[in-house]
Amino acid sequence: MTVETLETAANPLMTVDVVVPVKDDAALLRRCLRSLRAQHTRPASIIVVDNGSRDRAEVAAIAERYDAVLIDEPIPGIPAANAAGFDHATATVVARLDADCVPPPDWVTSIAEAFATDPELAALTGPAVFIDGPRLLRAPLAGLYLGAYRLFVGAALAQVPIFGSNCAIRRTTWDQIAEAVHREDAELHDDLDVSAHLGLHRRVRYDRSLGMGISMRPFTDAGSLALRMRRGWTTLRVHWPEELPAVRWLQRGTRLRTGSPGSLRR
Repeated sequence: MTVETLETAANPLMTVDVVVPVKDDAALLRRCLRSLRAQHTRPASIIVVDNGSRDRAEVAAIAERYDAVLIDEPIPGIPAANAAGFDHATATVVARLDADCVPPPDWVTSIAEAFATDPELAALTGPAVFIDGPRLLRAPLAGLYLGAYRLFVGAALAQVPIFGSNCAIRRTTWDQIAEAVHREDAELHDDLDVSAHLGLHRRVRYDRSLGMGISMRPFTDAGSLALRMRRGWTTLRVHWPEELPAVRWLQRGTRLRTGSPGSLRR
């Protein structure tokens, strides 16, 4: 197999940095970084953001082993860690996944090509499949979990929401929203908050072919799932009343009538 660098890919000006927030997940991080180093198109850089891991020494050793940049974010919570990683990135596009993710070998290639062929694309996201847990439950639970997220969050925001374990944002777009995103509240969902700040005027694409393997940890216990749901509700409320669903749908309708770009699927 020939491994391309981004400089020899279709668009020599398109580069992709990958951000990986981590906390107490050294073993899973090793698997994730191994899969990123096996990409057909290598990332310009891999940025591991340690958010106060008790196993930081091991995290540091793994990051060094896979030639990843390690930075520390002392403010607790994924929103702060995610933002720190995006701030540190310098590539044309910044991709994001979690330490328990395993991207397919063409993940970075697909992201680079999507942004290279669509200059108006601000953000890209895709689906995921569970790669652990009871085999018979993987497909139905993934469909339920991610389908509910897209349905309810999409309805609340009147747009395609990005999924934090499988997404990418154009660097210039991040620069435009970086000061507005909520970084310091650990009780917020970073991907939902970023989705809200992307707004209705930017093009956000859901690509069914952009695959990702994720852990079934949301279903490990009822408390974990309840926590995620509570954080999702809290994140939506942070943007109210200015961005209530009815307000955003009214704005979306206006934009559609005027032919302005916005969310789309493929």
